[in-house]
Amino acid sequence: MTDLLRAAGAVVWRGEESRPEVAVIHRPDYDDWTFPKGKLKSGEHEIAAALREVREETGLTVRLGRALPPVHYLSTGRLKRVDYWVARAAGDDGFSPGDEVDELRWLPVEEARRLLTYEWDVGLLRALRAAPLETVPLVLVRHGSAGARNEWQGDDALRPLDAEGWAQAANLATALPAYRPELLISSPSARSVQTLEPYGAETGAEIKLEPLLSEESYDPQKTAALVGEIAVPAAVCSHRKVLPGLVKALSGNGVHLRKGAFAVLHRVGEDVVSVERYTA
Repeated sequence: MTDLLRAAGAVVWRGEESRPEVAVIHRPDYDDWTFPKGKLKSGEHEIAAALREVREETGLTVRLGRALPPVHYLSTGRLKRVDYWVARAAGDDGFSPGDEVDELRWLPVEEARRLLTYEWDVGLLRALRAAPLETVPLVLVRHGSAGARNEWQGDDALRPLDAEGWAQAANLATALPAYRPELLISSPSARSVQTLEPYGAETGAEIKLEPLLSEESYDPQKTAALVGEIAVPAAVCSHRKVLPGLVKALSGNGVHLRKGAFAVLHRVGEDVVSVERYTA
């Protein structure tokens, strides 16, 4: 729907998972209490927008957890969709009151429920407590666009990203900071490595090459065992031949990813509590 307004935000929490406090903001123009959110800029990934809006409105740097149900409502006669995530406060530059947001409060969930202006925000609090707050993200990425296989002369493992693929890789680099991957692992193919390169270049993270993620050496059981053992936040880049079976083996869910797209598996120990899919 071309007329759809898009926005993104987060329910930010801190403290103990059993007794979290959430960040609630006051907007003087509307005289309401709500969660930080804002409109997407042109071409901006919704995950990057959530990070930016939370930082601009609260001074907080956050790590995203699982997605919460999107909120839909009419705004100036147009349908608006707001995507939200659970978010753990990871850094604080200090809140600065301004014209858009003049107050920030950290409140226990029940106190926040009573203060919030909108019923859909109260619904987000219910969803917040419906599953674990603290999860470990595993981001599974399908490499970006790399032209047509039958038009490439030479070893297919050397086929590089095309212009669209590099744009997808750049957009991915704006979303991955939400998950703070400590490991970057890729199929040895050039197009897979290049998909992670923009993020690696920004963070200085090394990209580890893993043959079991390649089309040639993929083994359903061995590859799933290898990736399933990863216990820290990680981003893994591979191929269409590999990823559906890998996601299925790890989570029980079948997920199809287009080129440049990615799935996020949120885990608690060996259990996957949420599977999300995003385009780049």
